[in-house]
Amino acid sequence: MGTEEGSKEESVELFCPSEEEIERWMARAFDMAKEALENGEVPVGCLMVYKDEVVGKGRNEVNETKNATRHAEMVALDQVLDWCWQSSLDVKSVCERIALYVTVEPCIMCAAALRLLNIPVVVYGCRNERFGGCGSVLDVSSADLPHTGTQFKCISGHRAEEAVDMLKTFYKQQNPNGEKQNHSACLFFFSSSRSIIKMFYIFILYCCFFYTIIPSLLFSQC
Repeated sequence: MGTEEGSKEESVELFCPSEEEIERWMARAFDMAKEALENGEVPVGCLMVYKDEVVGKGRNEVNETKNATRHAEMVALDQVLDWCWQSSLDVKSVCERIALYVTVEPCIMCAAALRLLNIPVVVYGCRNERFGGCGSVLDVSSADLPHTGTQFKCISGHRAEEAVDMLKTFYKQQNPNGEKQNHSACLFFFSSSRSIIKMFYIFILYCCFFYTIIPSLLFSQC
């Protein structure tokens, strides 16, 4: 037990990025966020870096796809799964050595996904006061929860003001999806068997999250 906990702490320290790495990768994450803004999406962008290689990147695609789960991190995670599949690599082993760079604190849903996949380090810009899963709303990242993946280290504040300014710019504009949604159900399109597998994986993820993580967090705060 002690050995397992020690190895987790060692993993976090081993993959703790340097200031130079943070500067370099966050610059590219902000480029993704700007692309999201230009396409009428909430300006959030991210990169997932494995052994100094980008294996997943994403920006918000919620309005574009009419799918509320297509946050930047979820888009990037899909790419990581595809990359592991094509490279014949074990997803768990790869994820344990990935650093995530994202412009805004991951929401509760994305933080739960990162935790369940054992991502060790998350670098983000500004806090997410509405939906943050790394301490702003719920502390999914570091809460002591059994059987829910591993805790991950957060490094916050890099270019935070710029991230906030981009969010303000978006919310000053009219959300292109605001009048069209009318709370309608999301449409999912399955183009291949792998898409079905990924959607099944997300479904399992949500079940684990809502029936395990949220109740544990709520009871721990009582």
